[in-house]
Amino acid sequence: MNGAATAAPAAPAAPAAPAVPAGRAAATLATAIAPAVWGTTYSVTAELLPEGHPLFAGLMRALPAGLLVLALTRTLPRGAWWVRAGVLGALNIGVFFPLLFLAAERLPGGVAATLGAAQPIVVALLAVPVLRERPSVWRLAWGVIGVVGVGLVVIGPTAALDPLGIAAGLAGAGAMALGVTLTKRWGRPAGVGAMTLAGWQLTAGGIVLLPAALLTEGVPDGIGAPAVAGYLWLGLVGGLLAYTLWFRGIGTLPVTATALLGLLSPLVAAALGVLLLRESFTGLQLTGFVLALAALLAGQITPSRARGARVAVSATREESRRDPGLA
Repeated sequence: MNGAATAAPAAPAAPAAPAVPAGRAAATLATAIAPAVWGTTYSVTAELLPEGHPLFAGLMRALPAGLLVLALTRTLPRGAWWVRAGVLGALNIGVFFPLLFLAAERLPGGVAATLGAAQPIVVALLAVPVLRERPSVWRLAWGVIGVVGVGLVVIGPTAALDPLGIAAGLAGAGAMALGVTLTKRWGRPAGVGAMTLAGWQLTAGGIVLLPAALLTEGVPDGIGAPAVAGYLWLGLVGGLLAYTLWFRGIGTLPVTATALLGLLSPLVAAALGVLLLRESFTGLQLTGFVLALAALLAGQITPSRARGARVAVSATREESRRDPGLA
């Protein structure tokens, strides 16, 4: 025997996996810009756009920006993507936009925003049959908490509950939830960037809106400088830029976690109400704000039990590769 003691091999220590890896954190922050920008929709609609033209507002948000992307990229869909782009454009833009503007016009911004905040719950449910994911009780629960939080922030005691506005808000949330889920399932063609995908959908959605807007509403009378500024903001920033970041995020982040970022939209809308209209938060509203932010952040985290299971599986596989006898 030599003098050196033979020590038993130490079990590999499970690395402390971060709640949100650095690369994912950057992608999450970039994606979060989209719903933050969408939170300005309610203020822009109420303050700058002509009343009674929700379809025209949706058309101006979608079609010009989509055509601009097509002109810049000179890339058209191929094969099955003609149908997919049309379906996604109809769900994410062609149906969602007019319902969004209709809800914003017929309901207080807070009520409309609360209905839209239900989208993560629908996405979490759709991810099971559409994406064949295991049900995420964690994110589903935080989605419910997020809706409650948003409701506490933005729904006042005198809020008007117009039935048509409520139906429009819920239908809009459902349409975009399905669009988000299908976007995750289909991804995008090789070599096609997120801006090109956004351009396809904005164009397809604009084409869906074009006949409906012109036949039922027409062009608003007297479009002044404020309305032009509003349409430019909604089209270039709220449409092209925001959807490019949004579709890029859907492609790289968990779909329900991405949908929970949508809670930023009503929170930004509420914050703008405080800043622009000199409103103030009550204690109950502050509680709701904290709940909604907690839901948004918690939705980006994978529960420790699931992380631990993945780490254990990875460690077992690594040990098996080192010692085939353990396999």
